[in-house]
Amino acid sequence: MVLKYPFVTEKAMVLLENQSKLQFLVNRQATKISIKREIEKTFGQNVKSVRTLMNMHGEKKAIVSFENDKAAEEILSRLGIM
Repeated sequence: MVLKYPFVTEKAMVLLENQSKLQFLVNRQATKISIKREIEKTFGQNVKSVRTLMNMHGEKKAIVSFENDKAAEEILSRLGIM
């Protein structure tokens, strides 16, 4: 399993509203390509880009932008977060 869960904080919500990007905590061994494939397969939305970073707790976070501007909001509403 590449994706663990969506990372939802105040900063992540601002990023969603202003730039239509979602944040996910992912497996440490996950690559950008595997993250992109998993999101496209799971949610059926085309991914434009994936950025990854390690946080101070040793967890890997992926910041995902989508080709469709409304895709991020649609995914969060499907998950029951928004």
